[in-house]
This record gives sequence, C-alpha cells and structure tokens, in this order.
Amino acid sequence: MKLGIVGLPNVGKSTLFNAITNAGAQSANYAFCTIEPNIGVVTVPDSRLDKLTEMYNPVKTTPAVIEFVDIAGLVKGASKGVGLGNKFLSHIREVDAVIHVVRCFENDDIIHVSGSIDPARDIETINLELIFSDLELVERRIDRCSKALKGDKSLAKELDFLKRLKAELESGKPARNIECNDDDEKAILDSVALLTAKPVIYACNMSEEDFVNKIENNHRYKIVCDIAAAEGSEVLPICAELEAEIASLEKEEKEMFLSDLGIDKGGLDLLIQRSYSLLGLISYLTAGTPEVRAWTIKKGTKAPQAAGKIHSDFERGFIRAEVIGFDELVACGSMAAAKEKGLVRSEGKEYIMRDGDIVLFRFNV
Repeated sequence: MKLGIVGLPNVGKSTLFNAITNAGAQSANYAFCTIEPNIGVVTVPDSRLDKLTEMYNPVKTTPAVIEFVDIAGLVKGASKGVGLGNKFLSHIREVDAVIHVVRCFENDDIIHVSGSIDPARDIETINLELIFSDLELVERRIDRCSKALKGDKSLAKELDFLKRLKAELESGKPARNIECNDDDEKAILDSVALLTAKPVIYACNMSEEDFVNKIENNHRYKIVCDIAAAEGSEVLPICAELEAEIASLEKEEKEMFLSDLGIDKGGLDLLIQRSYSLLGLISYLTAGTPEVRAWTIKKGTKAPQAAGKIHSDFERGFIRAEVIGFDELVACGSMAAAKEKGLVRSEGKEYIMRDGDIVLFRFNV
C-alpha cells in the first residue's frame, strides 16, 4: 500500500512524514522545500505477530509494510504548472490513497502561503487543483472517444458517461463522489485514473495543547470534519510536532509517554488503522518455524487469490486452505491442540478470507 502525503506548503507534511517514517526528509519553513518526493517504508504495527512470534519462535517475523510518499506542497495554479505543480501532481497518481494534511494550529513563526489559517479555503485550493488536472484528462479522453465513435458506435455509452463526469467535475465535485449507474461506468471511471477518485484522509495538524486537551474544541478541526462527512472521507486529528518528539523513542518509552498524556495510540498506528479501513484492507497471517508473516489483502478476497499473494503457484494449484482464527489459536495454546479440538477448518475455493485468519495453503502444480 502506498500513501501520498499532500497539502499546502508549511502545513506540517514533511514533519509528519519524518515522524512516522524516521526517514529524515528535509523540513523547513519555506515553500517547495520538498521537490522530489521523499519515500519511507514503515512496518504495520500488529500485536498478533508479536504473540505468534512468541508461540513459534520463528527464524524471522515479517510484518506488512506501507510506503509513505511525501509530496511537495501544492499551491493555487499547480494544475497549470505553478510551483512545479504538474510534476507534483504526477506523483499523486502513483499512490493508493491521499493523506491531506490541513493546518489547524496557530504559530506566528511559521508562514502560511495565503497569509492566514483557513482549513476550508486550504482544502478547496488543493481539491480544485486536483479537479483541474482531472478535467484535462477527461477532456482528452472525450476528444479521443468522440473521434473513435464514428467507427465504433458501442462507445456511445462511454462518451455519455465521460460528458457527465466532466460536468460533475466542473461543478467542483471530486470523482470519488460521482455515482456510477452500473459496473460499466465504474470500469470507465477506474480506467481514467483520476486524482480526485483516490480516497482521502484529512490529517488535521494541531498544536500539542489542542491535541492532548481539547481536540473537540478546535473549531478548525470541526470545519474539516464537516467537509469530510459531506464527501465520505476520513478525518484524523494529529500533532506532527508531538509525533516528531516520540519518533525516536523505543516502543516501551513511547507507550509510557503517550500514557502520561492520556493518549491510547500514536499517530502512525491511527493513520494505518484509518488507511486500512478506507481502502477496505485486512491482514491474514501465516505462522511456522521458518517465518511468521502478515499478508495484506482486500476485504472479500477468496482463499485462492489470497494464496496468490504468497506465490502465483499457490493460486494456480490451490487445493484447500487450513484455517483457524487468531483468537481461537491463542486460546488453544498451539496448533496441535486446536486440531485436537477440531477448530482448524478445511476451506475451499469459495472461502472468503477474514481479518486475523491463520492459514496453511495446500496446493499442487
């Protein structure tokens, strides 16, 4: 999974990126500090892996990973190339979801490109630039489709949908909120690969005081929540400065630090949780002496396709999946005990994988 961190300059993107990836991206108080995207890969925290490692004592433990891409600050006119905007926009096309960092804190020492702090205006600025870029793509597609229609009348439905798509974008609606009437229209929408079709998490970057003591009282956060609710996006309150403070701490120290502040989970854990939810992802697990590992799949994935994540031969020669839930295995204490109790199930090709399934795939090629 690849997540792109976007926003206006100086809203805390690179600070947040540094904190969650420890990648040491350049972070400074001036626009376009980030030119090429910074990329960091982080492991997905999963306490189930820790327990399985304790049970199996494997040679290695391999968690799932997420790639974060810190994309340079976008500004008004980016879709026309302002601030190297077109180059930055191309980086967004490569990610699965967008983390849109919105400034919700006061600090006279950190300049704002628009001279004042206004989350609604800032969000609109970014969204409009993405929409303008999408409109160019749709218009080119309409032009090609119109020319091809002369020799292929079956393209009439596609052309009609593209024209409706263009009208919706021109009204300011992002592609992710445009309703498709059937699977054909959804396939057309997916094929255009629009920036505004990507799911969004708005990360409200606030001061440590607001984050720890009064998230709900931050009126800027409430504004972002209303915008997100209207378009079906996620919202995550976060303090990039606080995340930067705890980034270098060991796990136990970090937990103690957060506990003292009355916080259950750090920003990275919450961001990953929201991202999995937004993209409809789950993890299944494989466990043995050679390796304990987490595998990320889409909700609704059937067993053969899940097996294919490990190796294409597993999917091609799939026979069955031997499955037990994580909680059931832990309650039994071992796989042998679970088998004695008849809790290890034999599932076929139509089995839909569940989050936390521990699986052994049987195959033959």
